Amino acid sequence: MSMNGEYLRVTPEELARAVKNPEWALELADEIQDAQEENEPAPAEARHFTTHKTWDLLGFLLHRAAFPVDIVHGEEPLAADDWGYGPPRYLTADRVRLAADALHRMTYDQLIHGVDHSELAEAGTYPQIWDSPTSLEWARDLFTPLTTFFQAAASAVQAMLIWLD
Repeated sequence: MSMNGEYLRVTPEELARAVKNPEWALELADEIQDAQEENEPAPAEARHFTTHKTWDLLGFLLHRAAFPVDIVHGEEPLAADDWGYGPPRYLTADRVRLAADALHRMTYDQLIHGVDHSELAEAGTYPQIWDSPTSLEWARDLFTPLTTFFQAAASAVQAMLIWLD
């Protein structure tokens, strides 16, 4: 079994309801994920997005780049039960906007510039596949869609639920 980074765009009203009723939020997340499995919308239209197993690599790179928002783990805890590998966290719509703006100004090449693959192994970054310089390319194909997903959420003034599953 693997650990995957999961994101759900929610309206401010849905976020308020999720904070009060995390079980409802899990049901909403499940419904949206199930619906999207059938039609796989583009990141700009999707309400759910996954970074699959690249979440820890992205977290390492973004932390190293002093990214202003924790888009990998979320920032505020949701008082919920375990959604896979711990409870979810969230970003408010304002923090989603800040993240979207910062992502828009960043390229993946800038993110990996000066990083040695051995740093990932030394940091214990999940999963343990950091045996060559090309392993840094692993998240490249997800970075642009993640940026698009955040920009769409920011344009719609949405918040974000984030969890590992």
